Amino acid sequence: MKERLKEVVESLIFISLEPLSLEKIKGVLTEFPEEDIDQAIKELLESYAADERGIQIIQAAGGYLFSTKSEHDAWIKRLLRVERKNKLSSAAMETLSAIAYHQPITLAEISALRGVDSSQTLKTLLQKKMINIIGRKKSPGNPLIYRTSNKFLTHFGLSDIKDLPTPEEISKILEEEKNFEKEEN
Repeated sequence: MKERLKEVVESLIFISLEPLSLEKIKGVLTEFPEEDIDQAIKELLESYAADERGIQIIQAAGGYLFSTKSEHDAWIKRLLRVERKNKLSSAAMETLSAIAYHQPITLAEISALRGVDSSQTLKTLLQKKMINIIGRKKSPGNPLIYRTSNKFLTHFGLSDIKDLPTPEEISKILEEEKNFEKEEN
């Protein structure tokens, strides 16, 4: 069974709806020594990094998950444009950006940054579990304070909020996308 451990770990990561933590993997695979589990994960990561596959195993939000390789982003974006049902609206993306880059933040602060009332968008993001309420600000009215959630990190493939692109990196990405769209037309 030890020789199949790598396959078992791969299956667990694949089936998990959220990043699967090392602790949870070890909690499921109690019949295996921890060193063998660590080795299986190491070999899986190396295997997916070395093979010519369209997917990889990455670490994000404190666990492991499958992800597509970035060199296939252009085609994936085309597919996602076709499948927009679960897409976040531009208002939701703008609100998420304000929260991500200025957290912890209140509704009034978000609305001031965006220039529009953001209460409905916040409700939507709370329902989608992209943000969390972390308490109340000690100021008049005791407004709620918002932060991004682990689901936000997972959705955007981030390990930590510090992994968000800088304004310079965003400008470069937008320029590259604009050039790609010109080539496509």
